[in-house]
Amino acid sequence: MAPGVIYLDHHATTPCEREVVEAMAPWWSEHCGNPASRLHRPGLEAAAAVELARSQIAHALAAEPEALVFCSGATEANNLAIKGLAEAELRSGGARRRLICLSTEHRAVLDPLRYLAGHGFELICLQPQADGLVDLEVLEGALSDEVLLVSVMAANNEIGVLQPLGAIGALCRQRGIHFHCDAAQAVGHIPFQPAALGIDLLSFSAHKFYGPKGIGALLVRPGIKLAPQTHGGSQEHGLRAGTLPVPLIVGLAKALELALADQGERAERLGALRDVLWQRAQALGGVLRNGAMAPRLAHNLNICVEGVDGTALHRLLRRELAISSGSACSRGEPSHVLQALGLSRQQAAASIRFGLGRSTTAAEIERAAELLSACITDLRRG
Repeated sequence: MAPGVIYLDHHATTPCEREVVEAMAPWWSEHCGNPASRLHRPGLEAAAAVELARSQIAHALAAEPEALVFCSGATEANNLAIKGLAEAELRSGGARRRLICLSTEHRAVLDPLRYLAGHGFELICLQPQADGLVDLEVLEGALSDEVLLVSVMAANNEIGVLQPLGAIGALCRQRGIHFHCDAAQAVGHIPFQPAALGIDLLSFSAHKFYGPKGIGALLVRPGIKLAPQTHGGSQEHGLRAGTLPVPLIVGLAKALELALADQGERAERLGALRDVLWQRAQALGGVLRNGAMAPRLAHNLNICVEGVDGTALHRLLRRELAISSGSACSRGEPSHVLQALGLSRQQAAASIRFGLGRSTTAAEIERAAELLSACITDLRRG
């Protein structure tokens, strides 16, 4: 981390835990076998490490190991789930051509859906309620025999709200509709069992819960057919060609193990720190919270500051705070998530996402609150 900078952007990425780095270390060079090379010991050792990690991860998600497909991260997993399901439907001669999502989904979901919308599918983007949560009656009204897929993220990457996944899953099951969930911000942070929630396809990334970048997975309910999006080999049940990155897979399993071990304590501690920060922000006046306070990720706070220029506010704060105004993939554009909640472009630009993490301390939150107060006061004075 840069000297003197308080890191509060844990939704963008988290630091890789030392224990995770240590678990990966032998697999970079000492044990360098390709897990697809089963004719010698190094290859068999690598394959065994992959399958052990697969079993550990699947067990943590109350799933069977064969349901797990390793990918480079949630973005690739989302593409495999969404485009793979659509292509499989076409190949099988199925007639479902309608896709449904919330307008507040991450671009890693929206962009594949929009791609399919340009290739013969119909996309319906539902507006959430003002608090960011899905309106279940509106969703139910949009469901029909023409719908192939509903995609709703578990926890929003900007405003942290937790969608009612069980209710969505039940609506989809009643109509034979597939339910995909981008759980990049949820896995490792909240209790999570996809099958019990009716989720058919689940995407997640290791670097969101203190694991390495470049690895994630797609959990596929048994019986669902997907068309591979990467060709060139038979790895991952023929769904994802390419040599498996053994060190990263081992790191993913270790990171999830550690995340589940302190999940409850971490949520309680960070939730308390988040509430302190919110109380300090509220006391300044003209500060609004974006998204429902509950249900919400304990380590998330997203606020809109009235009466200031957003660019100037972020310029002042980033001298000591690593924070964001939205998704790391937004390329500096005002948040489409916040605009979907009814905020103007100016209000979205003057919003701040605080993402607390395992290493966040009370002293850091106190300093962040002091900086926020000083910067807002200076800007309002003009």
